[in-house]
Parts: sequence; C-alpha cells; structure tokens
Amino acid sequence: MPKIISAPPVTAVLEILEELWKQGSDPAKVFYDEPLDGLIETVLSQNTNDRNRDMAFERLKLKGDWPSIAKLAKEEIAEVIKPAGLSNQKAVTILRVLDEVQKKYGHYSLKELKKGTPEQAWNFMTGIQGVGPKTAACVLAFDLGFPAFPVDTHVARICKRLGWAEEKDSPAEIQEKLEQIVPSGMKTAGHLNVIQHGKNICKARAPLCEQCPLRGLCPSSSC
Repeated sequence: MPKIISAPPVTAVLEILEELWKQGSDPAKVFYDEPLDGLIETVLSQNTNDRNRDMAFERLKLKGDWPSIAKLAKEEIAEVIKPAGLSNQKAVTILRVLDEVQKKYGHYSLKELKKGTPEQAWNFMTGIQGVGPKTAACVLAFDLGFPAFPVDTHVARICKRLGWAEEKDSPAEIQEKLEQIVPSGMKTAGHLNVIQHGKNICKARAPLCEQCPLRGLCPSSSC
C-alpha cells in the first residue's frame, strides 16, 4: 500500500519556500503610501493579470486625483479601465469605494486605517459591496502593513495539495483557515512565496514534483 503522508506543518513549509523564493527579504509587490490606491488597484486586479491591471490603473490615474475621478460617469471609468476586463462591474465598485471612503473620512484617503486595528480595516473594506476577502487581505498586507494571507488560485491549489484545506473549500474558507494557522510574522512573505511556487513549480497542470523541495512533505507529491 502507498505511504499516506499527513499535512505538513505550516511553518516548516513556509520556511522552505522562503529559502527558495526569498520574498520575505525581497518582496516583488509595490507598496502604496496611500492605501486607497492599493484598494482601487486590487479591485482592478480581479480576474486579470498584472499587466492588464497596471495598464488600467495607469489610465485611470491619468484622469486626475481621486476627487476628480469620483465625479466621472460610470461609463467613462468603464471605458478607461477596459484593459482590466469586467470594466462595467469594476467601475461601479470603484465609484462605490470612493463614495464610502469620502462618507467615512470626509476626504479620499485611507491612511486613517493605519492608525486602527486590522479588524477595523477589514470590517470597513469588506463592508463595501464588491470588495471581497482577497481584496481586503491584499490591502491589509501590502498597503496597511498588517499581517494577512490573501488566497488566490495558486494559494488555494497548493493549500489543497498540501492538505491544509479540503477540495471543496472556497478561497474565503481557505483564507480563514490560513489566518488561524500561519504565524503573523510569516503571512505576507508566505503568501508571496506560495504564489511564486505555484507559478514556477506547483503548477495547475503537470506540477514539477521532481523539482519541488516539498516533495518529501507533500501528500500530493507524485515522486
């Protein structure tokens, strides 16, 4: 009978991936001084790649500052951000975000969230329709400096292969589990390292198990 391997310890896996991808010491993500920029950019990133997201964000910023953009019609914003896809839906969310931020703080900035707790920031962002758990977690981790572990398709796939999540678990359910089991100091770098691992080795199709440093720990390893 084949040997059954249980789910490996989270810290051990993340330490190995940090040695391999080194995102904790050399993170690839751009940090924004203004968290509102990060939130809008992350809304644009939904269901598209980084290149299209960046193109849409740059085109949107050419329209002026956030007070100016907040006055634009939904149709104009949708046309500007078309490279990111789902432009009508994202235009509605962007205008809704800007409206909620202005109502809450009296201006177009989310820097006040840095002075509060992660829970307060999370509750405010996820309370805006169109801002889901992954989007909020990305802003927490990369623009507010709070520990968070966003779950994209790479993270979800690897968590299931490692046995940290069930096959039926949604990204939001996986994120909730990771928030509980990953030490705070390892969350942001861990998220980035897992993504790099998913892109380069633990691919959706034909994972390169023979090249994977986790092959002795991973229950799904074919080696």
